[in-house]
Amino acid sequence: MKSSRLIQVLLLLQSRGRMTADELATRLEVSPRTIYRDIDALSASGIPIYADRGPAGGYRLVDGYRTRLTGLTTDEAQSLFLAGLPGPAEELGLREFAAAAQLKLLAALPTELRAKAEQIRQRFHLDTPSWFRGDEPTAHLATIADAVWEQRRVRMTYRRWGNRTVTREVDPLGLVLKAGTWYFVGSLRTYRVSRVLELEVTNDTFDRPAGFDLAAFWARWSEEFEARMYGERVTVRMTRAGLDKARYLLSGHQARVIAELDPEPGAEFGFPTESTRHAVADLLKFGADVEVVAPAELRHEIVAAVEAMRELYNGAKLPAWFR
Repeated sequence: MKSSRLIQVLLLLQSRGRMTADELATRLEVSPRTIYRDIDALSASGIPIYADRGPAGGYRLVDGYRTRLTGLTTDEAQSLFLAGLPGPAEELGLREFAAAAQLKLLAALPTELRAKAEQIRQRFHLDTPSWFRGDEPTAHLATIADAVWEQRRVRMTYRRWGNRTVTREVDPLGLVLKAGTWYFVGSLRTYRVSRVLELEVTNDTFDRPAGFDLAAFWARWSEEFEARMYGERVTVRMTRAGLDKARYLLSGHQARVIAELDPEPGAEFGFPTESTRHAVADLLKFGADVEVVAPAELRHEIVAAVEAMRELYNGAKLPAWFR
């Protein structure tokens, strides 16, 4: 890896100007002593590097010198798509390539554009995981990514909802990072990477479906998935305050459905939900700003929940854990 590091030292000096040995060592995750040896090696090979002495000193290239070693390797070019996503790049095993690609890109830019690129990096940051969620195990992510690139069929043991396991052989067509969670499309079905328990890459290759577009497939699948998840409707009416609260108390799909219906305050409409049990939890968030009209079973469950809360707070019937 020494030759790769020497190139990175050279590109850092070209893109950033003067840098100290400590700064270079921190950036490349090596010791200052290693940087001293690298500078000596570059100088011996004819690279015009010189050192400024003193507190404001450091290493720099002779003014006007520019290396032509800015061509991207295949791995670096692929990693550019994840250059703003350090977490996902590391999960895919591309962290080092992403850093090298960014350096080469900066070094190839004119000075004025290089400064602008650095300003953008300092002012905009993309954080993909959603709030209040821990990292999911993705032990097989890099292997799946390799199978996607090489178009090799995989055999896996997969944990479905309800802890039921199945064995599948699929053609991995692409990976998707959605709100910090990795999914992969296999044989035109979608799987969650964290639910892959065992994985084997076979020697069988496959042809991608003609005209397959990963982004278009994911958009269509996501819309259909949300529609299936919230496939039930219960009849409710809401106050104006309740309709306003729907935008931040409900899921994005539920809020969009209600916004499209655009009901008047007090008018009955179909509230999207996964099931009656889920509807109880969703509707209790609104307090007195919602009334369930139908089904009667849901009205009774809401009343029972409210009565239990009333008894709890009045102290008439404290649960065992409260005593």
